[in-house]
Amino acid sequence: MKNEQRIFPARPTTQVRDSVRNRCWTARSPPGDGGRMPQLTPYRRLFALPGARAFTAGNLIARLPMGMFSVSAVVMIAGTRGSYALAGAVTATGLAATAVVAPWTARLVDRHGQARAALPATVIAVLGSLALLLCVRHDAPDWTLFASYAATATTPNTGGMSRARWAYLLAGDAKALHTANSFEQAADELCFMLGPVLAAFLCGALFPEAGTLVGAVLLLTGMLLFTIRRETEPPVHARTPAKAPLRAPGMPPLLAVCLAMGAVFGSTEVVTLAFADARGHGSAAGAVLALQAAGSCAAGLLYGVAKPAGPAASRLPWCVAAMTALLTLPLLAAALTGSLPLLAGALLIAGMATAPTMVTTMTLVQQRTPDGRLNEGMTLAVTGLLGGIACGSAFGGWTVEQVSATAGYGIPVTAAAVALVLSLCGASNRFTDLRTPH
Repeated sequence: MKNEQRIFPARPTTQVRDSVRNRCWTARSPPGDGGRMPQLTPYRRLFALPGARAFTAGNLIARLPMGMFSVSAVVMIAGTRGSYALAGAVTATGLAATAVVAPWTARLVDRHGQARAALPATVIAVLGSLALLLCVRHDAPDWTLFASYAATATTPNTGGMSRARWAYLLAGDAKALHTANSFEQAADELCFMLGPVLAAFLCGALFPEAGTLVGAVLLLTGMLLFTIRRETEPPVHARTPAKAPLRAPGMPPLLAVCLAMGAVFGSTEVVTLAFADARGHGSAAGAVLALQAAGSCAAGLLYGVAKPAGPAASRLPWCVAAMTALLTLPLLAAALTGSLPLLAGALLIAGMATAPTMVTTMTLVQQRTPDGRLNEGMTLAVTGLLGGIACGSAFGGWTVEQVSATAGYGIPVTAAAVALVLSLCGASNRFTDLRTPH
């Protein structure tokens, strides 16, 4: 086995992959349209690929709990132990553990395959969630909560694995890969929009542990459905001579951009929660944040049918500049009006810059990650985002307490401006992509 390059022999060859893609991409236009394809044809063509709908369905089921677990843990721990400080500390520990473990898990996925590595990692994470549930339920010592939640750090990057499948199936087709990446970003926004709402409903309508329990079941079920679709899984190389993604040309500054953008997301969430609570509408904060995610989701789908101009490295500063400009709208709405409905509208508009920026960023990550280590490269980007979210949450919370919730909206604008400077520095250095420019 150690002399073989592929661990799993029953994988589609490049010829089979290209044949399937060409067969779907050359399909005739629907009759009666005069030869003109409908606007959403790129997505129809995308999901005409054999196996695409099946692995996407499994991935979406597995991805939905990503927006559920932290909210469920906070509600469950705070509701039974009466301490939001403990709940926050437990979830922060899980975030820190994920930042350490996630790249290692992704490296195992690249080296041994999604089915062989991701499924066992998911089982460990599910057991950690169930252990947390039982510890809370049976009033175990506080340290057991930290240990249990830390075990969930082995959860694979489901979005990254799905993007890796698209990159394999659509290799050489930049336009189709752009559409796929846009869909994946829209799916991320949708899951993080619906996940907290579902978690809060389950914990409130049923019992405090319901959100964690349902999330664990969805994660395991979705991962099983995803990994059994072996025909779309990228081939695996037992030994990858390529350098680590962290040392690849252009990756460090790109990860720094991810860190700054994560600070935008983390600070916006905390500040919005505080702003709504200060005006006596704390229960509406989730809906306000959902509008921001909805704006990003819609923009992502529209961006997927657009034809991007120029290489991704040139587009990124423009996308970040648009995000920076639009993020001034929530700051102005909060400072000039203090109206929660107007703030919600401003966040909806500001969210429309998120998906194009993230799609372009992930495209660059794919271009600059060495062959055979794509999952690791994309997981490093997600780790950067998580680190930024933690920092943004801390700075946003400090500003809210020391100054005001209105002033807190200056933090995401500042973080976006930092991301803009970093993206401009990266573009000026003209880093060479390791793959064909998109």
